[in-house]
Parts: sequence; structure tokens; C-alpha cells
Amino acid sequence: MDTMAVEQNGINAVPEAERHGRPRDLFWPWAGSNLSLFGVAFGVYIVGLGLGVVPAIITGAIGYALSFLLVGLVAIGGARSGVPTMTLGRAPFGYQGNKLPAVLSYVSNVGWEIVLVTLSAQSGAAILARLAPGLPATTATAVCFAVAAVVVIAVGVYGHAMIMVVQRYLTYTFVVLTVVYMVLMAPKLGGSLQTTAGPGGWLGGIIFAMTLLGLGWVNCGADYSRYLPVSSPPRSVALWTALGGALPPMVLLVFGVLLAGGDPKLAEAAGADPVAALAGALPTWFLLPYLLTSIGGFLAGAIMDIYSSGLSMLALGVPIRRHYAVLIDGLLMVLGGYYLLFVSTSFLYTFQAFLAIVGVVMAAWVAIFLVDMWRLRAGGRDYDERLLRPGAPALRWQGVVSLVVASVVGLGLITSLDPNIAKVVGFLMGDALEKSTFGQANIGVVIALVLAGLLYFVLGGRRRA
Repeated sequence: MDTMAVEQNGINAVPEAERHGRPRDLFWPWAGSNLSLFGVAFGVYIVGLGLGVVPAIITGAIGYALSFLLVGLVAIGGARSGVPTMTLGRAPFGYQGNKLPAVLSYVSNVGWEIVLVTLSAQSGAAILARLAPGLPATTATAVCFAVAAVVVIAVGVYGHAMIMVVQRYLTYTFVVLTVVYMVLMAPKLGGSLQTTAGPGGWLGGIIFAMTLLGLGWVNCGADYSRYLPVSSPPRSVALWTALGGALPPMVLLVFGVLLAGGDPKLAEAAGADPVAALAGALPTWFLLPYLLTSIGGFLAGAIMDIYSSGLSMLALGVPIRRHYAVLIDGLLMVLGGYYLLFVSTSFLYTFQAFLAIVGVVMAAWVAIFLVDMWRLRAGGRDYDERLLRPGAPALRWQGVVSLVVASVVGLGLITSLDPNIAKVVGFLMGDALEKSTFGQANIGVVIALVLAGLLYFVLGGRRRA
């Protein structure tokens, strides 16, 4: 497939003649998008639940693996059908009913584009301040923001083939630079952490790790597997997706946990601002490679988000070509990033809290999606294109009711540090539960996942013809 040609497929099923590659090719896009230095901060966050070194590493690794296994299972649907994720959602929810999860998927993807590009600009400006002390902070931020936005939009416009190539080489580069970075930081690592959490601390750590990583990607799983041949082994599709998404951040998780054990003050600073805090401990000669590592990691994730957000827009029924949808998403990303960087001083925290709410709904969505896919697979059937295009059943009440009920329950079992959003979540939690490890870990995300799957399984009845 020509990497330099703009992808012409939208949310249609990719023709068999255009499908190519092997399941192991999926390792690269998922690895590149999850190799940002946020992974170090995630290790610090899990330790913050009161877990020692070994429990934090074990629970984090389990949570990462379980959450990205869900992404891998969703990816199977892409290889089987040739259709992107949120379009496949029309099967369990109906053509019109699917617009509810599709709009939330769109908001989530665009939101993370904004956050990641903003973080890349802030990271670049912080490091340029050390490399060029006379450069005005606003100028440095504006330059980094412009470069980041152009790269993300350009790769997203070219589409799938370009993304697969770019993410592969980004991963190669990040791995080398990350290894050098870890060697330089090794003297600051240690294992002097004690477990202070109660009996539920281990389970809370697993739940928290799931919400930190894979559950934020479930609505994109099939977008990158749909170009694989339909004969691709489902187990391989799921395995390589899960390995790519979970394995690299596991390494960063271990590093973050050991950093918290060896230098608690630096770890605390890294939890709030990982890039700037970790850069302060590096020698000057490594700052430029470190800049590439930090910015590139954020951009790799933003590239995946802008591509998937364009597909979510098309799944909403917007009559536009895929690359034009990406341009619209890019404009929203630029406007949102400009607001966060140059106007707002507190909006970022509010917006991240809102994305946690969207995460509850997407956890419920993926459970319904996977139960529906399993029921179809168990019957030896595949996705019927008639279920996915205009003229299909407008509403499948079983899917919509399961999604709404599970989402309401899940929202009642999460907490938020934002005072305004805190008023609309956590309404099913008592004071004791809210202050416990489970409350801090936002157990409502997993409750929504399990409840939605069970409800849809019961309400769905027999497999549809």
C-alpha cells in the first residue's frame, strides 16, 4: 500500500484486495502510542494508593494486561469485518442508537488529542528553557505547539498506511532513547516502599491501572486491524494488539515505582509534571534526545486519536470524506490546545475529570460490544454489512438500555477532585467507600464494564438471525 497516498477508505468495509499485512504489525502502532513518559507518572500514581514496590508492579502489570486484552478482543472485529470500531457498534445498538456511544467516543478522542498536544508543547517549552535560556517562554510554547499540531494533523490526513510506518519508526527511536534515559536515572531508583493499603489495595491497584491505560483505547481497537486479511488468526490479532499496548508501558511502570522508592520527592514532582521534573535531573547533553522522546511519545498517542476521532465522526453519519473529518478534528485540537496553553489556568483538570466520566461509558460500551461479537462468533456468523449501513434497524433497545443503566451505576461509583463534576458523580458511594482504596481507584469503571456485559447478555436473548 502506498504510504504517501491519502487513504480513501472511510467507514466502509475495506475491500479484500486492499487488505494486507500480518497481526504482528499491530504491535508497532500500539507500542508507539503508549511509550510516553506519562507511563512513569502512572507508576507513581499506583504507589500513591498505598502499595509497596512488588504489589504496585504486580497490580499495575495485571491491570495493563487485562485492559489491553479488551482492546485486542475489539481488534478481532476489525480484522473479521474490515470496518472501524464505532461503525461496528451499529450491530448491538442499531444505526441511530449507536450515535450515543459514537459521540462520546468522538469527544473522548478529540479531548485526548487536545491534552496530548498541549502536554507536548508544554514539555518542549520546559526543555527549551534550559537549552536556550534567553528564548521567551511564550515563543517556545507557541513553536512547539505549532510543530506538534502540524505533525499530528498531517499524519492523520494521510491515514492508516502512514500511521503504521510512522509509529513503527517512532517506537524504534523511543525504545533506544528510553533505555539511555533509564541508565542515566538508575542511581535514583530504589525499593524502600511499604504497603500501607488495606486488604482491598491489590484489587484497587488493578482497577486503577485498567482505567489508566487500556480502557481509554477500547473505542479504537478495530481501527488499526481492519486492513488485515480476513484469514488473520483472531488469537494473533488480539495478542499482538495487547502486547503492543501493554508491554512498553509496563517497563515505564516499573521505572516509576522504583523511582518512588528511591527518590520520593522527585517522584512526587514527576506525578504532577513528569516531563519537566524528570528533565531537571538529566545532564544537558541528553536534553535534546530527551525532548524528542517526551514530545514524540505524546504525539504518537495524538496521531492514533485524531485518526480514530475522524472515523467516529463518520460513524455519526456526517457526510464528509475521512481526510476532511481529520482536518475538522485538527482544527478543534488547535483551538482547544490554544485555550489550554494561553488562556485557561484550570480548565485542564476539569476536562480530564470529564474524560473520566466518558471512560465509564466506554467501559460499558466495550462489554456490550464484546458480548455481541461473541454471540455472533459463537453462531458461526460474521458481521452482516446490512447491520452497519443506512436502512439497518434504527435502535436495538437491549444494547441502549444496558449501556445507560450500567453507565449510571458506574458514574455513581467514581470520584472527582473537580468540585463541579464531583456533584454529579459518586452518588452511590458512602463516605467510607469514597475515602477507601476502591473509591480512589474509581471502581465504577469496572462495575460498569461487568454490569453492562451481564445486562446485554440477559436482555439480548437468542442470537439474532
